[in-house]
Formats: sequence, structure tokens, C-alpha cells
Amino acid sequence: MTDRAAAPAQRTTHRSPAELRAAVRALAVTFRLPAELRTRLTLSVARVAESELRAGRPVTLESAHEQAAHGQALTVRLQAPQTPWAAPVDALPLPARREADTTVWQLPLPGQRLPTALESTGPSPTELLEEELRVAVARADALEADRRRLTHELDETNSGVLALYVQLEERDEQLRRAHGQMLRELEDALRPGPMKVDGLDLAIHYAPAGTDAPTGGDLYDWFQLPDGTVHITVVDALGHGLTSTSSALNVTHAVRTLALEGHPLETIVARTDEILLPYDRELMATVLLVRIDPVSGRVVIANGSHPPPLLVAEDGTTRFLEVRGRGIGYPMAGSDRLWHEQLDPGDLLVLYTDGLTESRRDPYEGERRLVSAAVRHRHRPTAEIPGALAEEMHTVILHPDDTLALTVRRSR
Repeated sequence: MTDRAAAPAQRTTHRSPAELRAAVRALAVTFRLPAELRTRLTLSVARVAESELRAGRPVTLESAHEQAAHGQALTVRLQAPQTPWAAPVDALPLPARREADTTVWQLPLPGQRLPTALESTGPSPTELLEEELRVAVARADALEADRRRLTHELDETNSGVLALYVQLEERDEQLRRAHGQMLRELEDALRPGPMKVDGLDLAIHYAPAGTDAPTGGDLYDWFQLPDGTVHITVVDALGHGLTSTSSALNVTHAVRTLALEGHPLETIVARTDEILLPYDRELMATVLLVRIDPVSGRVVIANGSHPPPLLVAEDGTTRFLEVRGRGIGYPMAGSDRLWHEQLDPGDLLVLYTDGLTESRRDPYEGERRLVSAAVRHRHRPTAEIPGALAEEMHTVILHPDDTLALTVRRSR
């Protein structure tokens, strides 16, 4: 026989929880189980037997030193014939398995030589409890130390993540500034520069719907024809961003070419549609064409579905100069007729896109608010008026859109 000779199986009956716990603890001491494993086994056996013992029915505890698959093992069986344990055995402090009315624990034995008799000649019950308490406290201290270490590591990780987040925010801000600068430069390249004409003061305000593009579908163009007349084009192409910008640029370039070639103003909207639609069947844009003689103040207007210009006289009276027509990409594109008007010294002409008047979704309310704002701001320097109008009109924005406001005042 080897020094790991199996001890004979033991079978005892118990009628109280204290008696059962003492027997399990003595068994664990006899087989030299570690204190933590002893505690877990005692708690698990007592929990399984609890309902039976409270009902006054005895339970049977059996232990055996057996040969297991991976060496010597202690097998503990608790039999409760009338009310077998029904709860999940893997949730016990020491998981077990069920065999009919019996709950079974199998524990690998330590490497020491086992005693030949299963009798408790070791420490007293009080000493055993104190040992188990010391082990539990040590375990709790170890867990608390682990918690503190992990908390410290987590704090350091959070600090590192926060620092990285700050760095990323700073980098994003740098990229946004660089992106914004590039977009402003692109915007400047897309739009005609300031134009100085004797007898007229012109000013412009533009703001895209979003900050990720320098422009949208709202675009303008102004230039002087060979006879000195000032031509102004305002375009609002469907959509936002660079795609709609490309469409608007195509419209302004086509209009400029046709105007400089001498095509009659009343035909330019329809001719632009004929030129562009074969190359871009998705193109849709409203167009407003205005020509102003800086000497006489004579104004001629053609319109393709665009909001009408607002005339603000020196004395504060106002009129919308409305001409019916259909824009580029619309059925039967073109201006139905021309509007002829006289711009007297001090009079103000306001051209705009619907982003100015439809920020609150109601275009009629927007037009009324625009009239009031234009009358209030009409005596400001011309260069300040478009921005002042946009600021007042956009105190509440329910429908963000590209916005363009252009003013022309005839000098006194």
C-alpha cells in the first residue's frame, strides 16, 4: 500500500445544522483541506441540508477517499431522501453535482500523507473558526488590494484617455480651422469680387446651410455689359454642398456667356435650360436676372421661379417686383415677360434666395418680416445691409438653408 492509502468510507446521520457543520469541518481537517476550501464545503453542505433539518428530518453524510481521474480525491455525499436539494448546485459556495436524492462534492486531496483513521485530533472548533476567519479576512484584503490597484490603473487609463481625447479635440480644431480656411479661399475663388460702378452701391452676404462646405446651390454673378449696364444673376440650385455649387456655377457661366453674346434678356433663362439640360438631366435651379442702367436708374428683370426682388424706396414704401416664369430644369423653362422699373436716387433693391425668407418655413411670413427689416435698415451703409437683414431674419431657424442677400442702391 502506498502512502496515499484510501481511508475507509464513513457514513453518519445528523439531525441539527450545528452537528452537521461540526462533522463536515472535522472531515475537512482530517483530510487536511485548505481553510478556504473547508469553509466553502461546510457552507455548501449546510445550505443543502437546511430545509430538511429545519423540518426535523435527519440527513446522511457520507465521505470516502477515492481514486479520481487526476489523482486522489475526497468524495462527500449528502443524502436527503424526502426533500432533495432543488436549487442549482453550481450556485453553491462550492459547486456540486446531483445524483437522484444525493448531492455530491468531489475534492482533490493535497499531497501530504493521509492519516489512517478519520478522527479529529487537531485544533478545537474555535481555533478552526478563527483560522477560517483569518483566511476570509486575508482573502477580503487581497480583493481590496486588487480593487485599489485596478482603480488606480483605471484612473491612470482614464487620465490617458482624457489626455488623448483633448489632443484629438485640439487636432480636430486645427483641422477644422485649416478646412475652414481652405473653404473660404475656395468660396472667394467661386464668387466674383466686389464691383464698383459709378452711380450704384452693391453689397452681398452669403452663408451656407452647413459649415462643411464653402457654398451650396446659392450663387450670384455681376458684371458690366459693353454698354455700361450692370447685369446681376442670382441662382438657387437644388440641393446643398459642392454638387449643387457645380450646378449653380454652370448656370451662372451659361447666363454670362449668353448675356455677353448679346442674347435678349427675355430669352436667356430658356436658352440656358436648352444648353445645360442635355448634359445634366437632374439639374433644377431658380434664376433671377436683373439689369440696371447706373446712369438712368432703369431696371429690367427676368425671372425663372425665383423669389421676387424687393424695392425699398427712399421714403420707406416697398414693393415686390414679381415676374412669373419657370426655372432651369422645370417644364417650359423661361421668363413669361420682363419687368421694367425705375430706381431713383436713394432707392434700395434687395435680391435674395429663399433661405433668407423661409428659415421659419412660412414664406409669406418671411416676406413680411423681410419688408419690415429692409425698411428699418434702409438708411444704413449699403455694405452693411445684407448682413443685417440675414442676422435679423435668422433669429429663429427652423429650416436651415443656404442664404444669399444682395443689395443695390442708386447713389444720390
